[in-house]
Amino acid sequence: MQHWHDLKTCNGHQKVFDAETLKAIATAKLWNIWVPKTHGGLELGLTEGLRTLQQLASIDGSLGWTVTLCSGANYFIGNLQPETAAELFNPNDVTVLGGSGGLFGFAEKKGDSYLLNGTWNYATGAPYLTHFTLNAKIIEDGIELTDDDGAPVFRSFVIPCEAVCIIDDWHTMGLKATATQSFAVTDYLVDKDYSFIYNRFYLPQDIFKINFRVFADLTLWINYIGMVQHYLAEASKLLDEKTLEDPHKTTTEAEDLLYKYANEVEAATADNTSFSDVQIEALHTAAAASVKRLSKILMELHPLLGIKAARVEHPLNQIFRDYFTATQHHIFTR
Repeated sequence: MQHWHDLKTCNGHQKVFDAETLKAIATAKLWNIWVPKTHGGLELGLTEGLRTLQQLASIDGSLGWTVTLCSGANYFIGNLQPETAAELFNPNDVTVLGGSGGLFGFAEKKGDSYLLNGTWNYATGAPYLTHFTLNAKIIEDGIELTDDDGAPVFRSFVIPCEAVCIIDDWHTMGLKATATQSFAVTDYLVDKDYSFIYNRFYLPQDIFKINFRVFADLTLWINYIGMVQHYLAEASKLLDEKTLEDPHKTTTEAEDLLYKYANEVEAATADNTSFSDVQIEALHTAAAASVKRLSKILMELHPLLGIKAARVEHPLNQIFRDYFTATQHHIFTR
């Protein structure tokens, strides 16, 4: 893809991407991997998009993770009312969505609008976002709504970055430039047209027919694979080929398994069918087990790499810190 020569491994101490990197991401339309061409996106299919994310993660962990999560939020274009999607995704502008999947705040119904209040954690790419996405529990006539099972009724919202206060609380050992900060919203009134249901789609492309859990599992799983491939490439400068034989084999097996699932998902959506609950759970279980095997590779190799790999400025050290920060994402730990 064009402009990838500008996407370089960032300094491990760098808290945010520099202007040059952000420009390169936008120019290559990487925020809009899944967005239709009619709305200024690349409109990639699942497998092609995953290979793009894999290459980015193999360049730099923060780069791959940020593009994955923010392009994953731009994926919500499929959930928006067509008029709202057309307004937010103008091909002449750079639109970057991101936010929190947690249910941390409230939306009080006010006619055709909602009054938002709350603090949400872990918005990847917070300083780069033009709009924030969030989930909020619905309050109507002073009463918090619940469904038949007693669970909170909630909606997802997209609001401009000017409506939020970013909280500088991302102080981690790795993935620093993802700037995955918290944000607060106070008494912001948003029209119902800027709310959405995450599993209700209005666009026809096959990518929007994929179960969101499957989409999330595959897009994050590929990041772990890409980071380990980067680690092995750097480790090959210090370790012999025999020592790396099994790690390379395990990583290749993970890659093959992921794309086997991706191809099955694409074939199913092309036939207007979807993964069953059993298939969805099987994919998730396989991904979680695969990530554990990948983690074992780094834990076993790192003690063999000497003091060089202990230096914070060394690429191996940065990849190690990025990878194990990424493993704290709840998706494969619960």
